[in-house]
Amino acid sequence: MKHFCLVVNREKENAGRAASLIEEYLIGRGCECLRLDQDGRAKKKEVDVRYRYTDRRTVPPETECVICLGGDGTLIRAARDLAGCGLPLFGINMGHLGYLTQIGREEDILPAMEDLIAGHFRLEYRMMLRGRVFSEGRTVAEDVALNDIVLSRRGMDALRFDLFVNGQHFNEYSADGVIVATPTGSTAYNLSAGGPIAAPEAQLILLTPICAHTLNARSIVLAPDNPIRLAVGAQEKSGASLSFDGDTIVQLSPGDFIEIERSRLRTELIQLKQMPFLENIRNKMRQI
Repeated sequence: MKHFCLVVNREKENAGRAASLIEEYLIGRGCECLRLDQDGRAKKKEVDVRYRYTDRRTVPPETECVICLGGDGTLIRAARDLAGCGLPLFGINMGHLGYLTQIGREEDILPAMEDLIAGHFRLEYRMMLRGRVFSEGRTVAEDVALNDIVLSRRGMDALRFDLFVNGQHFNEYSADGVIVATPTGSTAYNLSAGGPIAAPEAQLILLTPICAHTLNARSIVLAPDNPIRLAVGAQEKSGASLSFDGDTIVQLSPGDFIEIERSRLRTELIQLKQMPFLENIRNKMRQI
């Protein structure tokens, strides 16, 4: 690899210093390296405000790797903004746990850069979800998610909604909401809500109710090609919202419904370490 792009979350301590270290090293090795701040503003470039953080138009077409400095959130935002570009992402953790990021110690940064230049890595492909919100018969919002799409209540009252799978009514819920997660997102909100952990390379969809007002509400594991529909109760008074990766928020009205399916887009992650998935999870859990 010779062409790199840095996405830097400057709110993370030492991220700016690490970015300067990487930039200097890559250029010194004869590589090209463009640095982007988290808000997507490349040096001397204007950015379309319609993009969340990284405007894909500022990423040079010859880019071979996007290095994300921050945490899992920084990498996830880059994955969503650059979805469909076919750019592999490499995460450097400047935060706390960092399930998705590869390295977190400063002394590991330059050896990792040498591995990237030499091509000593493998690609791991992660599925994404696509969600569409319908209100009064028309699409009012649409987005993708790498971790999860979450339906949640806005008020104090429990949220009433129906779950349909493959067009068939599965269950009516009274709960704080429901998490629709990918295997990548299984270790995020899904795990905190009592959902199962799934191997990241698996192709499946996890549904985990949030604080359901029943004793028999359990997580559901579905095949990836099962379309899901969530319908907010027509008499719902407290209101509801839908979030994509905990970032993009859509306010819902009574009678709105959401369709969720596997996206045709996917995220490519660069993996340097050959650490087994369960060993990585065990090590991360010890840090909590």
